[in-house]
Formats: sequence, structure tokens, C-alpha cells
Amino acid sequence: MGKLNATAEAQIREICDRYKGEKTPLMMILSDIQNEYGYIPLEVQEVVSEKTGISVAEIYGVVTFYSFFSLTPKGKYVIGCCLGTACYVKGAQIVIDRFSELLGIKPGQTTEDGLFTLDALRCIGACGIAPAVSINGKVYPKVDVEHVEDIIASYRKEVSA
Repeated sequence: MGKLNATAEAQIREICDRYKGEKTPLMMILSDIQNEYGYIPLEVQEVVSEKTGISVAEIYGVVTFYSFFSLTPKGKYVIGCCLGTACYVKGAQIVIDRFSELLGIKPGQTTEDGLFTLDALRCIGACGIAPAVSINGKVYPKVDVEHVEDIIASYRKEVSA
């Protein structure tokens, strides 16, 4: 996002205004901004601070505490590999390692082409279908390390279609 343009700044101000009457609006504001832009850089936090009177330090603390907020852009496809106990004991670590190997990134990183972000998640509540992988909200059940290459290929194919 870099330096905010006038349109983006106006939209962020409008998002803040939506929650003017709320007692604790920060999470809702940040959630809307994250959904709109995919991340919440410092420039955006400064606008939110100015509009709400909440310090940038407090906003930054919230953005960095919750894993669903990001300071940097995410890829078009966000791959979340569950590493909760049930998934972990059923081989989730080797699944995320394979994603990492094939994409050339570590968890928390985004591919250079901006297509994929790889995230390690603590639990997605899908213990009965472990190991589970979530990609932009679509959950893949019982992912085996041999499935990883095909999963990536299907998203690459979708982009080139």
C-alpha cells in the first residue's frame, strides 16, 4: 500500500465512521480494513488513530497480537496449515514442510509472485478431519503430503485460466 492515496484514506475514514457509536470499535474497524486491503500497514494505523483517538501503539499492539491481522500484504491464496494437536499427530508438520519446499517460502511468508502466503495455524477446529489445510476459507480434509503438489497446481491452473 505504501503511501496512502486520497481514495484509500477516504475509505479508511469511512470505515472508522461506521463504528463511531460503538463503545469498543477497534476490532471491527481493523477487521473491515483487513478484509478490504488484506493488511494493515503503519500508514493505515495512523489514520485509524487520528479518527478514533486510539494511540498508534495500542492499534499496533492489536494488529500484531492477533494472527488474522497482518502488517504486510498476503498472497492471493492464503494457505493455512493447522498445526494443532490432532493435526500435528496426524502429520501436519510434514504437510506444511512440503508446502514450504514447493513454494520456496517459510510459514509467514508470501511468494515473490504474490500468489501464495503460507501460514502455520494453531487450530482451525477441524480435528475430526486432521490434518486440515485451509485455503481462503476452503478446508481440505485429511491432507496427505502427496496431495500438496496437486493442491498448489490447481490454484496455479486457476490463475492461468
